[in-house]
Amino acid sequence: MQVLKRENAMTARKNFGRLMEEAHYRGDEIVVERAGKPMVAIISYAEFQEFKQQRAKDFEILDKVRAKNQGVKPEEVETAVEEAISEIRKG
Repeated sequence: MQVLKRENAMTARKNFGRLMEEAHYRGDEIVVERAGKPMVAIISYAEFQEFKQQRAKDFEILDKVRAKNQGVKPEEVETAVEEAISEIRKG
């Protein structure tokens, strides 16, 4: 069960070992904040690996789309997207 927790930087620093265990063993996601501003997240290594694999797949798809649309004007892409959205909304 994933739990999203927020910790301020000083508390996270004092309890880093506990936070690592919560992320690793329980799958908790911890956002560490400084002055109320989110700065970093602590997640399990397994979740990090999944993220990296998904990111690589996403970039492969993006590269294929870019290659397919090489030389196409941005206006043509925008028009095609608008037409596709319109068709989906009709159906």
